[in-house]
Amino acid sequence: MALQIDDLPAAIRTAKRELREALPNYRAVFADVEAAIEKEAQHIARLRDRGEPVIPEIQFEDIVANRVGAEQIALVKARGACVIRKVFDRSLVEQWDHDIAEYVERNHLDAKLMNRAEDKYFGQLASSKPQIYGVYWSKPQVLARQSPALTQARVFLNRLWRAQSEGRVHFDPDRVPVYADRLRRRPPGSESLGLSAHCDGGSVERWIEPNFRKVYRHVFSGNWRNYDPFDAAWRTDVEEIPSPAVCSMFRTFQGWTALTPQGPGDGTLQLVPMANSMVYVLLRALQDDVADDDLCGAMPGRALSIKSEYHAPLFHALSSIPLMQAGDTVFWHSDVIHAVEDAHRGKGYSNVMYIASAPNCAKNDAYLKRQLPSFIDGKSPPDFPGDHFEVDFVGRATAEDLTRDGHLQMGFDL
Repeated sequence: MALQIDDLPAAIRTAKRELREALPNYRAVFADVEAAIEKEAQHIARLRDRGEPVIPEIQFEDIVANRVGAEQIALVKARGACVIRKVFDRSLVEQWDHDIAEYVERNHLDAKLMNRAEDKYFGQLASSKPQIYGVYWSKPQVLARQSPALTQARVFLNRLWRAQSEGRVHFDPDRVPVYADRLRRRPPGSESLGLSAHCDGGSVERWIEPNFRKVYRHVFSGNWRNYDPFDAAWRTDVEEIPSPAVCSMFRTFQGWTALTPQGPGDGTLQLVPMANSMVYVLLRALQDDVADDDLCGAMPGRALSIKSEYHAPLFHALSSIPLMQAGDTVFWHSDVIHAVEDAHRGKGYSNVMYIASAPNCAKNDAYLKRQLPSFIDGKSPPDFPGDHFEVDFVGRATAEDLTRDGHLQMGFDL
């Protein structure tokens, strides 16, 4: 599903007028939100500055044994993120990292990157050049996505959501489709290769598109404390403005798997670990100091930028994720603000495979049908710039590398 907007400034003006009319006390509601967000952000900052963890951590073996407690789950849902430790054996992942390096070198990827299709998705961000490779179909990536361990971890994450509400079943949490994504291979000493704070999964659509408004119905009605970031109602119905690198799937969590050890200072991931921070972002754009045809700088077909001039309280909570070992994973809610450190000051490569958590639903099935031919032909998936580097790559994964579950997750049964 794709959203077409012919006159964006007019659409923004109309949306803001409608939203303000529906919430005439938008100033007072935002003041209440701002006070609550500021308090929570400062609390997280104090914990972080004392050296206490602010991103919840779960041992994968506890997921397997069904012993993740209610208090731990509540914290994951409050922070909108978690690290899952030891999903994969370290030696296996180290071999995968070696195999990926060999795969890109054997196929001369560096030379091809000189002529890659321009990816403008991050172009409005102050930092906008992540060391990301347009590689999707290496055997390690395909093996990791279909693995029983990572599948079990993602089912656990999908089940944190309310899959049934408003009289409808929104998705099946126990079926995990593949959303093929890229690699990050970041050498030590790299500078200005990060990403400034942003959200994926919709920019101007969040205010304009009807189903997005229903997702945030409690926010736009002023009953923001009733907003549940984990209620899936209408999230599988939203329509995005088409653009290379805009995700067309519904992801319960974005995520990546560490291929190498990496921690704060190593050019790694940063999060604003507040699952309800989107409440602040949405209502901030309705305030009187923002022009009627502006949504705090949000642009169509781009990442939703989070800016200090508009969203200053949220930056108090911006925190690097903890030290990760090869085989650990990190996941963050699809509305959670995230960034990547500009400088990699560590000693080794900071490498990851981007593998998200997504459930079975009609929206995702539709994307699988478009993605499957890309896998078969070795092309870039539909959501990404059409570089198609891997069409003639030696050693890329094929259908013969898929398990039965892998076939199902790739959509061969659709």
